[in-house]
Amino acid sequence: MTGVSEGPKVVRLYYAPGTSAVGIRVLLEEIGKPYDVVLLDLAAREQYQPAFSSINPKSKVPTLIRSDGSVLTEFGAIARWLARTNSEAALLPQDPDGEARATELLDYVVGTVHMRGFSRVIVPMAFGPEAQHENIITTGRGIVTKGFEIIDADLADKDFVVGRYSYADSALFYIERWAERFSVPMPSNCRRHYETMMERPAVKRVLAADHSGVDAYP
Repeated sequence: MTGVSEGPKVVRLYYAPGTSAVGIRVLLEEIGKPYDVVLLDLAAREQYQPAFSSINPKSKVPTLIRSDGSVLTEFGAIARWLARTNSEAALLPQDPDGEARATELLDYVVGTVHMRGFSRVIVPMAFGPEAQHENIITTGRGIVTKGFEIIDADLADKDFVVGRYSYADSALFYIERWAERFSVPMPSNCRRHYETMMERPAVKRVLAADHSGVDAYP
């Protein structure tokens, strides 16, 4: 693990480039406050070593250590906590319906498109023996494709998930990055959303910081 710094207590993100944690780092950049990043080498299985598993026994990123030393895990929990505790960044929709719709999209991205779809594409070995990998990947790509079709319909005539930028957009962005990487076609509204996200300064800073790194699996 690399990236631990000394100094005033700030939130600390345990992170690997190319994973879903990219979305959380984008939110931290949008917030604009100092934070630490600790890079994990997933290929070297650092997530299973005591230095990290003692912090998060789930052995996955993103993992956030808050300024009081408490640990927060799971993408949705971290994203919503960051949005709610940094109101000046306007990442949290102000109306109940907007917040519900943002959460609806985020949960669908993480729970279905990522966990049921992209996980089969990226790590088919977790779902069956090598002889089944081609079918597993095909199934995963089908789930992802259907997921993007559903999301695309909800993005019609909107630049962002709930009309204005919110924490949900960082979740959609990370699976759009995976679609690019694994050659999954994105329908037009998702493509437009992705291109809009790529122009945001926070996204540019995260991708620039990741440029010299090696993408890991989610």
